[in-house]
Amino acid sequence: MGNSDSKLHFRKAVIQLTTKTQPVEASEDVFWDQFWTDVNLTAQDIFTLVPAAEIRAVREESPSNLATLCYKAVERLVLNADSGCVCERDRQAVLSCTRLLTRILPYIFEDPDWRGFFWSTVPKVGKSLDEGDDGSMRPLAESLLTAISDLLFCPDFTVESHSRTSADGPCDIQSIDSCEFIWEAGVGFAHTPPLNHTHDSNRAELLKLLLTCFSEEMYQSPSDTHIPNPWVSFFSSGENRHALPLFTSLLNVVCAYDPVGYGIPYNHLMFSDQRGVLAELALQTLIVSLEQELVDHSKTSTNLSTNTDTCSADYNKNTAAEGRQATRGENLFVNYLSRIHREEDFHFILREIGRLLNNPLLQTYLPHSCKKITFHQELLVLLWKLCDLNKKFLFYVLKSSDVLDILVPILFYLSDCCANQSCVGLVHIGVFILLLLSGERNFGVRLNKPYSVRVPMDISVFAGTHADLLIVVFHKIITSGHQRLQPLYDCMLTIIVNVSPYLKSLSMVAANKLLHLLEVFSSPWFLFCSPVNHHLVFFLLEVFNNIIQYQFDGNFNLVYGIIRKRNLFHQLANLPTDVNSIQKALQKKRSSNSTHNAVFMETNNPYTTACSEGPYKTTPVQTGTLNASLKAMPRIDKLTETSQVSEDGATLLLQQSDSTHSQSDHSSETQDTRESSSGEDDQTSEKEDCDGSLKNVSSSSDWAPTPDWVLSWKSKLPLQTIMRLLQVLVPQVEKICIDKGLTDESEILKFLQHGTLVGLLPVPHPILIRKYQANEGTALWFRTYMWGIIYLRCALTESGRGQSGTPPIATARACLQSLDWRRQERT
Repeated sequence: MGNSDSKLHFRKAVIQLTTKTQPVEASEDVFWDQFWTDVNLTAQDIFTLVPAAEIRAVREESPSNLATLCYKAVERLVLNADSGCVCERDRQAVLSCTRLLTRILPYIFEDPDWRGFFWSTVPKVGKSLDEGDDGSMRPLAESLLTAISDLLFCPDFTVESHSRTSADGPCDIQSIDSCEFIWEAGVGFAHTPPLNHTHDSNRAELLKLLLTCFSEEMYQSPSDTHIPNPWVSFFSSGENRHALPLFTSLLNVVCAYDPVGYGIPYNHLMFSDQRGVLAELALQTLIVSLEQELVDHSKTSTNLSTNTDTCSADYNKNTAAEGRQATRGENLFVNYLSRIHREEDFHFILREIGRLLNNPLLQTYLPHSCKKITFHQELLVLLWKLCDLNKKFLFYVLKSSDVLDILVPILFYLSDCCANQSCVGLVHIGVFILLLLSGERNFGVRLNKPYSVRVPMDISVFAGTHADLLIVVFHKIITSGHQRLQPLYDCMLTIIVNVSPYLKSLSMVAANKLLHLLEVFSSPWFLFCSPVNHHLVFFLLEVFNNIIQYQFDGNFNLVYGIIRKRNLFHQLANLPTDVNSIQKALQKKRSSNSTHNAVFMETNNPYTTACSEGPYKTTPVQTGTLNASLKAMPRIDKLTETSQVSEDGATLLLQQSDSTHSQSDHSSETQDTRESSSGEDDQTSEKEDCDGSLKNVSSSSDWAPTPDWVLSWKSKLPLQTIMRLLQVLVPQVEKICIDKGLTDESEILKFLQHGTLVGLLPVPHPILIRKYQANEGTALWFRTYMWGIIYLRCALTESGRGQSGTPPIATARACLQSLDWRRQERT
């Protein structure tokens, strides 16, 4: 009955607020206390009792009452944070205010006229007003964020109180050193606090409110994407005295989370896993807080890592004091992440992230007996940020064999999701991570380790190395993946190019997959239907040249495949360039109804008038559904910079003038192509309106292949090494087959395995590595992707719990459109 009465009283208060025609003064505490004092309601109850329609009605008809409600809720949080939540009544009031604000804030953000409300200055509340600090006015958002940060380290509410604290009575929360209350052992903290489900639940409620505050960015128009998120800027700045312990707590909670536990079958169905909820929210909060990199980390010399003993807290105090001296524009979360340097911390992070990424791959005798995490996409974003922001961590990953524990789950996700349109972003982030790793020699070397741990993937069976697994999965994505993944083709081939000089022995399956890609990409109609398709052929030829020149001895399977498919290379060398042949190839493509690979036959040409929907076909969606569309990915030449590997293994960055003289002249050929096609790639940026229609900005649809254009890149095809190999080996193989009457390829492979081309091939070309380079395009893409998965994860979580508080469709539309998601209706 008590809970029913509480719901009834709370509902009456909501009705009073929505029906009052006159503003309710902030001084009427009796009225406002109805919303949080002696209110024992769950988040589901509050979301049910405060309907979206009534929130919007108050916003439109009684804006002053809604503003006062937000102000009084923040005031209550600040007052209870200052007092330390000494009693259960105060703790319940904090939870009620937190849940109420979590419910209301999205409807404030969706109205452009209200977005600046929380950043308007209001009189300060709490002890800060009595301390006589600078001024008595402060933005409401800053007061809210400060209160949330204080409450996340409030003894007996979100952290365990120390014995001396309890003996001395209630303590001043402003005097607490939060570095002593880090939530979990790990980076910079050795002590393991006792597990408390109530504290985890309270932390989760506060983190939900924090994420809701950060989500204002989702409601902004695309033109405002360059404006820093003020909520994140303040939360991660030196003005947040808890920045260091918060960063450490969030990171450690994520890494230390164990979804399996003691391994009892079906334990996740019998017991609630509050730590799992906290780990997911902590991970989302962490990756959002790491979004803005506004400082030059190369100049940072101080290290975050501490001794995991009793001195760690003292070091954290000094580091926190340094952080408070930082400028407002510096993101301390990014700063701390970039300064982790101890190998034991790197080992802890890499081992635990690898364990969590491999969790969905676990196989058990009893079906579904082990809990599988669902936040693997957020983990990949965190891994990306770790490698991108902390180069020492990247080098540690590459020198450790544990990098393969990261590679296998990434390839599993790529293979599993490549045909699912809703998982296009997941495939992108996986390819981006592999592109970043492939820029270093050690990654290619590690790929030579035999692949023995069999993960259930729908791919061709093979016996070989991790390099074979990489090639087989990429082949599957290209040949059977969703058509919206076509912009990733050059990224995947770039990864193979980067690692190819170090691949000692490809299996027959992987070798045939590479040759099959060349067969598809070298088709005349495919080469002529777009001004950029021939780049894929250049990448594949560079892969073959690298392996032949640097790893010939062990790659007899690939050499045998090249000999068998030698007609492909002769056709490339003799590719027709006259107008009639070009038109005939294009006409043959249009009239053909079947091919060895239907995916490539259905490839639309973005430079012809026949394709009015854009460069890639999309499956039409039903009326009333939302079709997700991420930001456009930058071209591969914008994603990477070319480096040359010297004889001692060092990499030297090539200038643009140097790279044009590379072995394949790929860079100069690309530039020539852009000039001859009148700058299609630069001028043909595609804009998506709210209806999902694509509009071509330039007149690039008039592009058509010409003989001069074909000659401009055909003359630069790097076929010399391959042709020399065929010239030497083909006669020898044919002679052996005739003399011995061989019909079994094993004897030919044995001959090639013991053969040599020393002194017969051209002078080896320098090894060119295309390393990922940070750019604005990928930064915007990651921001879009990150908020997309957070929004969908929260929406699915709430709907899975049966809460009516799931964001309404109007709010969803605002969120998705601001993220450059598009709505398509089939007429």
